[in-house]
Amino acid sequence: MRPIITVGLGLVLALFSAALTYSAPPTVQGDLISAGLFVQPTTTPAPEDDSVIGSTDGIIVMGLIIALIIVVPVLARRKSWIEPH
Repeated sequence: MRPIITVGLGLVLALFSAALTYSAPPTVQGDLISAGLFVQPTTTPAPEDDSVIGSTDGIIVMGLIIALIIVVPVLARRKSWIEPH
């Protein structure tokens, strides 16, 4: 039963990751009249980069998630390891 659960969770994580990274190609309109509706009369300003050089917030959050994934099962099984058989 455990291998099935492990493979199932791996498959779910792989599909979830693929869904997050997939971007659909833009739809192409056949006629030029409808394309005129999408033309902007002014230029779009360049996006401002909000990232800070040297910021490690994302790394810290991911480290905490990984630590919880490891520590929570160990703490859950600790009681059964302490009990004599």
